[in-house]
Amino acid sequence: MNTYKIAVIGGTGKSGEYLVQHLLEKGYSLKLLVRCLENQSFESQLIEVVKGDARDETAIYKLIEGTDLVISTLGQPKGEESIFSDAAKNIIRVMNHLGISRYIVTTGLSVNTPSDQKNEKVKMATDWMYQNYPETTADKQKEYELLLESNLEWTLVRLPLINFTDENFATEANLTDCKGEGISAADLAGFLVSQIENSDYIRKSPFLYNKVV
Repeated sequence: MNTYKIAVIGGTGKSGEYLVQHLLEKGYSLKLLVRCLENQSFESQLIEVVKGDARDETAIYKLIEGTDLVISTLGQPKGEESIFSDAAKNIIRVMNHLGISRYIVTTGLSVNTPSDQKNEKVKMATDWMYQNYPETTADKQKEYELLLESNLEWTLVRLPLINFTDENFATEANLTDCKGEGISAADLAGFLVSQIENSDYIRKSPFLYNKVV
């Protein structure tokens, strides 16, 4: 069994379920933040459930206390105000208080960094997100800026369309451009798990995508 205990946010979402399965297969102990316990069943003895919302700092504290690092695949709840910067503020504050530094989190293609050299298709996709989902898109950018200002050892993984499949494909991470149109949920989970003991992307924001063969 791996000795790390990992706090997972978004673990009941579509991509989060793949992440949780990969972590369990590697023998990690988990604490999962769950908004609604109805219709949720966790049979593994490696899972501890914390009921709560990422906007609630008390719930985040209960989740992160006693863990070694945090992984988030948090999605936007339907019909609610954008959650990303509020969640980031709570997570950063609690991690600092508890002396935990490693934070691995996913976001979208629309996030811009100073080193980007986005191709025209990705630039158009970014513009489309700002036009059609201005609040959440701007909030994801704010999340990145909050991470930049923090002293955490974060990795912000920028993603194209997630394909919900167990299949694995050739995968590439790139700090300046996204050269693929999708990422397998299984490949995403594998990459996130690989970052637990990999320092290559600390305080960096790689794009992750399946390479077109």
